[in-house]
Formats: sequence, C-alpha cells, structure tokens
Amino acid sequence: MSPAARVAAIASVLALASPTSGLPAPGGSGPAGVLLERLTWAEAEPLLRPDTVVVIPLGAQAKEHGLHLRLDTDWVMAEYFKKRILERANVVVAPTVNYSYYPAFVEYPGSTTLELQTARDVIVQICRTLSGFGPRRFYVINIGVSTVRALEPAVEMLAKEGIALRFADVLKLTGPIAKRIARQEGGTHADEIETSMVLFIEPGSVRMDLARKDFEPRKGVRLTRLRDTPNTYSPTGVWGDATLATAKKGEELVHGMLDGMLAEIEALRAAPLPAPPSPASQ
Repeated sequence: MSPAARVAAIASVLALASPTSGLPAPGGSGPAGVLLERLTWAEAEPLLRPDTVVVIPLGAQAKEHGLHLRLDTDWVMAEYFKKRILERANVVVAPTVNYSYYPAFVEYPGSTTLELQTARDVIVQICRTLSGFGPRRFYVINIGVSTVRALEPAVEMLAKEGIALRFADVLKLTGPIAKRIARQEGGTHADEIETSMVLFIEPGSVRMDLARKDFEPRKGVRLTRLRDTPNTYSPTGVWGDATLATAKKGEELVHGMLDGMLAEIEALRAAPLPAPPSPASQ
C-alpha cells in the first residue's frame, strides 16, 4: 500500500466513529481510540484534528508503595486505565508519562520526584507541542495525589493559550465509593483503597503477606522512616491500613473511577475552549 493510500485508509477508519462519541465504530471491531505511539507521522496527521481529545496517562514508575506493592504501582494503574479508555473512548492516547511531582516519598529507596515547576512544564510542553498539529483538548489519566499541585497550574497556563486541559482527581473520583466501603481509620497511600484497586487490576503484583497498617497522625508533607521528625512516621511507607484490602472492593473502586474518567472526557469534548486573554488585558 502506498503512503498516500495508507493515510487515506486511516482517515476512513476514523470517519466511521462519530467525532463526538466515545463509542467504538459500528460493528464493535477494535478499540474506539488510537495509540499515538503506534502510528507513523503520516498516519498521525489526519487524526490530530481540532476536535480530537488527546489522553495523557500519568503514573509514577519509581515511587514507594509500602512493602507489599511495587515501585511501579502508579504506572501499572495508569496503563490499566489507558487500555480501558482506549477501548471505550474515541481519543488519541499519548505515551504514558512515568515521572512527576512526588515529594512525600523521597526518603524511601527507589522513589523519584521532579520539582513542582518541572512536573508542570512536562505536561504543558506535551500539550503545547501536540496542539500545534490541531488538538486543543487534553485529558490526563492522573494516578497520584501530589500531582494535582503540578496539574492545576498547567491548566491555568494552557488556558491562556486557548488549550483545554483536564485531569483525573483520584480522591474525588473514588471518594464516594471509598467512604461507603472503606474500613480503615483513614489514609491515602498504599492503603486499603489503593491496595484494593491493585488487587483487582494486577493481583499477582501484590504481597498481602507484607501488607501493614501505618497510620500515624499526619504532620508534614513527607512520610518518613525516622521517629521524632517534623514529618509523618511510617516505617513501611504505608499511610492507612493495607491489611483490609480486597479485590472485591478494588473492582468497585476501579469501575467507579473508570466511569468517572470516561464521563469527564466526554464533558471535555463537548466543552467550549478557553478564550485566551486579549492583548489589552495582558
């Protein structure tokens, strides 16, 4: 097949799916979305249109999650949600970003973080670059809590350029379900909630025999293995009670989060773009 014919074929496949629908193309064959990394630039060109929604998965691939979960836990979750969204939403999915702003865990070996401004700029630059080819709407599959502090200013920066960026807020999306099913006193990291989700997504990666409860009163931003510091003591890196996790709880949490993200993507698709400030107001 010639390059021109190949591009035409890609464009015709895309045309089968409604540009305003998250449903697969008629006949239910194949995913509704497209992985950007699997295309050539010539195949990507007709797909990167002004009405395209680009999804950016974001999950740490080197960040502590207690003794029972691997360093790549966030990345595993981001990859899972990427695949599910790819199946159900008419989007272009960009490569997964595996580094961001995670300052709370730097005392635990293997954990990494970017500076806040760097984490913000990584997302801004990805959106800004891809917007040059057409898309003006971007959605981040955000698997993290501290990352919100980098994503919120990224939203503001891009809005000034007429680019819409939205992102998943894990605590908001899972909050109503967690409030109903959780039995732990509290927590937000490698806890009952997060461990339950991983038990559903990739049970073979979880060492429940090493799951622990660590829930000291929250003091500083960081977790620490050292007592009598200004930070929150956690000898295992857990903040919550991982021993209460079950795959059944995880299934409900994961499905709720996925449904919430799909709804947010469709809301983004239908939303008007932000209006850049006029020169006079700058």
